[in-house]
Amino acid sequence: MYSAAKIHGFLHLYIGEEAVAVGVLQALTPDDAIVATYREHGQALARGVPAASLMAEMFGKANGSSRGRGGSMHIFDLARRFYGGYAIVGGGLPVAVGLALADRLSGREGRLTACFFGDGAVAEGEFHESLNLAALWELPVLFLCENNLYAMGTPIRQELAQPDISLRAESYGIPAEPVDGMDVIAVEEAARRAAIQVRRTGAPLFLELRTYRFRAHSMADPDLYRTKDEIGDWRQRDPIALLEARLREAKLIADDDVSALESDVAAELDHAVGVAEAGPFEPVEDLTKDVYGRSAQ
Repeated sequence: MYSAAKIHGFLHLYIGEEAVAVGVLQALTPDDAIVATYREHGQALARGVPAASLMAEMFGKANGSSRGRGGSMHIFDLARRFYGGYAIVGGGLPVAVGLALADRLSGREGRLTACFFGDGAVAEGEFHESLNLAALWELPVLFLCENNLYAMGTPIRQELAQPDISLRAESYGIPAEPVDGMDVIAVEEAARRAAIQVRRTGAPLFLELRTYRFRAHSMADPDLYRTKDEIGDWRQRDPIALLEARLREAKLIADDDVSALESDVAAELDHAVGVAEAGPFEPVEDLTKDVYGRSAQ
């Protein structure tokens, strides 16, 4: 759809990182808040945002999750407490701290805010400010660093003198744990332990989810900063293939089950594209709707 010019702007694919979104979302409740990045389609789908709503949003249609105003990088669903979708690197971190503070001040005990961000955000000031405030005020934030080894085209080894990101969280007194982000079971187990602790203590916790994106940073990225051999090596650890192999070994699925799943997914995608194609664009008359400002008078 992007290649057919149905989707405009930047598009950041989540292929390779699926175990992170799926594993973490199993440990959350409907009352928990979620803040993500511009690569948030995986979290949105795992949260239950309909594929048709997501596709319509990427098409810029008024029946999209953000009424076509957000596009790929600004998915929002208030009913599911899915608060974006942030195009600015690290931009979601202070929002997550604010959401957790709001829950604390409102007396909503037992809720947490899950904040996804990439390894590139670690170099931003918001990262340090947010971790410091969350630790200082003991706020229930589950910080989730999706370390895919590249901040856009910059390898982490050329960006951080200390590439063990979990140590940065510990410098603020926040318990931290590195996790195999290609193993959905390992992610689920770590996220569940972390969520239980955050709910019990009301204080933040940090998981560094070590993963890898198989596609370029965005669809506009020529991907010249890494080798095909490196990508091929990581593809041997495709989280979907690894889970399928584990389920087959345990005799929990068979060929018919896999075929049925793939058929269901294909039908859901066809439906999503159909809904997006048929959806209306927002009328020009609504251009200033929900836009607030003060006149120059």
